This record gives sequence, structure tokens and C-alpha cells, in this order.
Amino acid sequence: MAAYLLCLTAGGGIPIFSRSHGDVKPLPFPVIGSLNAVHMFAANHGATLKSTTTSDAKIVWRDFHDSLSLIVITGNDQANDCHLNRLLENVWSAMVMLFGQDELMNIKNLERFKRDIKVCFQLLDHLLEQSVLSTFSDVTQAVDILLTPDNGALQNFLDAFVEAAGSTYGCLTVGGRVAVATHKWWSLSATELVLLGVLIPLLTPCTSRDIPIYLPQGSPTVPHRLLTFQVMRGVEVCVICGPTPSVADLHNEVVRFWRPAVEVLKAAYQVIPRYVPSTLTLDQNILGFLLVNNETSRCLNSVCVHGKDGKEEIVSLPKRREILRSFYKRVVGTYMSSPIEGTETGPAEFSHTATDTYTVCEGHKCYALSSPPHQLFVLYTSAIPTFAMRSITNKTLHAFTKDKSFCI
Repeated sequence: MAAYLLCLTAGGGIPIFSRSHGDVKPLPFPVIGSLNAVHMFAANHGATLKSTTTSDAKIVWRDFHDSLSLIVITGNDQANDCHLNRLLENVWSAMVMLFGQDELMNIKNLERFKRDIKVCFQLLDHLLEQSVLSTFSDVTQAVDILLTPDNGALQNFLDAFVEAAGSTYGCLTVGGRVAVATHKWWSLSATELVLLGVLIPLLTPCTSRDIPIYLPQGSPTVPHRLLTFQVMRGVEVCVICGPTPSVADLHNEVVRFWRPAVEVLKAAYQVIPRYVPSTLTLDQNILGFLLVNNETSRCLNSVCVHGKDGKEEIVSLPKRREILRSFYKRVVGTYMSSPIEGTETGPAEFSHTATDTYTVCEGHKCYALSSPPHQLFVLYTSAIPTFAMRSITNKTLHAFTKDKSFCI
């Protein structure tokens, strides 16, 4: 699905940058000017233009701190506007994380700002690529995780390493998803967790990094340092700290702390691309699932539940992700709410609280279950009897939550 993202100054409507995803040409300047003009016209007459739709497109406007205006244009997927608003919130927070809030709110030299803001483009482009992403954190506002055979051992190794670094904020990523993290890391806001989870796998592969970052909610004006170290292929340990220690000093500690964990890390890497241990058995009719914990801001998902299940020709893995993403966006904000701002408006129109909903299509079926704090979205084969989806979905949720060693 094609998507455009426009950034303009809030006062004068001067274009700062334009990003797009999909096989589309950049929007011409007159169109950009018209989109900004209609928004400003409404504001000058005491109205706030938030969104509009056409037969095949949707446009959402958002001002931030009377500094920048963001406009997103995408295909009309019939989902609640809250999801595009969440995208714009993430875009703003991503710019704060890499650029700092003071710089965004006090632009002194516009031409220099246009050059410097390019540091954010890789992250912003990734947030726009919703239709092709292999993860779901950008839409669920919960960081993507995976379950390893021995989370407890990995947690102990991580805690010791982070303590040696003189920090309390650290996480271990396996295949680009968080395996374990310290208590302080999990105490970061949902937006911070999601953006860090998206940013780290995007960085150019190397043995170590030292990157200045701001925390959009916790420290939007004072930078911290994000240190990352490659422990082995596909496995990185990340620490947020202050001026000390240096990368060189901590790099020397990586081998000492993580060499004893090699076998545990190899076992953790083996869960990819299933992202759950092989000991956890799921129904054969399940093609994919998306499990969200709205309290802990964690999201577990997989579209390769049974490995090569022989059904890829019927429903390919990218198609499974697309279906789950679309199903989530249509359910949350329409029938079920979540911590994402705006998702409560649709469900509030009902006289009852929806706990289950499903769809039946020619090539697949989907079922959603809300059991606070969890929400489970399951993609099934078309062969499963419709009446059986409810019980299997409940059993699946129980399988994930009954084992207390799985922190979902």
C-alpha cells in the first residue's frame, strides 16, 4: 500500500521533507501546498481538521508543539483513524529520539535543519513500510519479543553485564527481537520501547556502536548513550548509559561476561523464525498469531508456527503478516480498545464490551480474543470449522500464559 509522509513548519507551512513508501512518485509541490492550506484554513476559522477520506485514500493531519505539522496520506483500509494518528506520534517521537525535542521546537536555521533532520530518515522510512514489515510493534505499540528455551539464564547473564556497565537499562536482542531486558528497561514508556526495538535492528551491522539518543518521554532534551555489542551472529546486547563507560572499556567485558552463555544463546537463536520454543505445541490449523500484553507493552507473533508447513503456496508468509496486521487494525479501535489513544471511541458505541470477534474469508479465517491484559489474534486455515475457533483460541492463550517462565 502506498504511503506518503509530509513534514512542514506549523506556522508558515514550509516543506521540511517528504517521504514515501511503495511504487509512487513524490507529491508535487502544489498538492503539498493544498494539503497544508486546507488545514490552515480550518484552523483560522476555529476548527481542527484531523482527517478526511476519499473513495480509496485517507489523509490525517497532526500539529506538534506549534512547531511542525505532519501529514500522512495512505490507502483507505477502513481502519480507525487512531492507527494513523499512532503512526504520526511515532514519527514525532522518532525525530525526538534522534534529534532532540529542543531542536525540533526551536528551528533557528531552516536550511541547516533540513540537512540535519536526514539522520532520522532511515527510521521514518521503516515506520512507513507497514505493509512489508515482519514485526508488529509499530501498530500494536508493544515491543516485539521472542520466547527462548531458557529465559532465566539469559536474564542472569544480562543483569550481570548491565551492572558491570554501571547502568540499569539493558536488553538482549535475538534476531532483532527482545529476548530479555532489565526491569528498568521495561519501565521505559511503550513508545520508547517500540522505537528502540525498531531502531536497533536497523543500524548498520558492526561489533559495537555508541549512539546519542534522547528518550521521547523520559529525557527529550538531555541525550543519553545507546551502546550495542554483537555477542554472536544475530545476537546483540544493548545498554543505555551516561558519559561513562567508554565503548572500548565495555567492549573488553563482552567476551568475559558472555562467553559462558554461548550454548544458551545458540539455543535461543534456534527458535527463529518460529519465535517460540519447539516444546510449545500449537494447533495445526493455526497459520499465524499475534499476542499482545497491553500492560507490559510486549508483543509475541509468528507466521511460521509449524516451520515449513506446506501451506505457503496457499497463504504465503508475507500474506499472513499482511492479513494479521489488517485484522488487528480493523478490530482494535472498532470492537476492542487498547492503550493506544483513540482506540476507545469505537468500542464505546456498543452497549457491551466485546471479548470475541472473527472473520471468515475464502482462503482463511481470523479470530480475536480479548482477555485483559492480553489480546490474541489468530490466523487459521479455511478448513477449520468456524465453531472450533473460539475454543482453540482460548487454549492457545492458555498455552502461552500458563508457563510463568514465559514473560509475555
